[in-house]
Amino acid sequence: MDTVIARLGKPHGIKGEFTVEVRTDRPEDRLNPGATFATDPDIGELTLKSARWHRDRLLLAFDEVPDRNRAEEIRNTLILAEADEDEDETDAWYLDDLIGLKVYENDALVGEIVDVTNGTAQDLLHMKHTAGHVVLIPFVTEIVPDVDIDSGRVTVTPPAGLFNAE
Repeated sequence: MDTVIARLGKPHGIKGEFTVEVRTDRPEDRLNPGATFATDPDIGELTLKSARWHRDRLLLAFDEVPDRNRAEEIRNTLILAEADEDEDETDAWYLDDLIGLKVYENDALVGEIVDVTNGTAQDLLHMKHTAGHVVLIPFVTEIVPDVDIDSGRVTVTPPAGLFNAE
């Protein structure tokens, strides 16, 4: 099974480099020069030429993307990698697995996870509240103490005011 590990963002410079939205907790293990990746939409396999940090953004370059024009054409493409089946981390999830989970506070349904943003400090869960508005929930143990993928459930203990519509 493939999992999303990055999304290609804006081109950086004229040589076909991209800013990247990282969607893995181990970019240094997964994004190594010479590695090949499937894509979504399928534009063919991409071979990583280089990976480097520029300020707080990861920049990637691929053998198949020679210049900024090609980079603009494939912007927003998802980079896929084979999921690690042998990992046994009970507190680790693929971000895509969280989308669609129901969110409960004190056993009361309060919403559903509709998206996840991978951040530098922590990830953010995008929850569509039962009242209709979207709430960004910091994905930290103090606020999200329990995730149960098998039962399709996330338990939250939000600070006062987090779920208020603005």
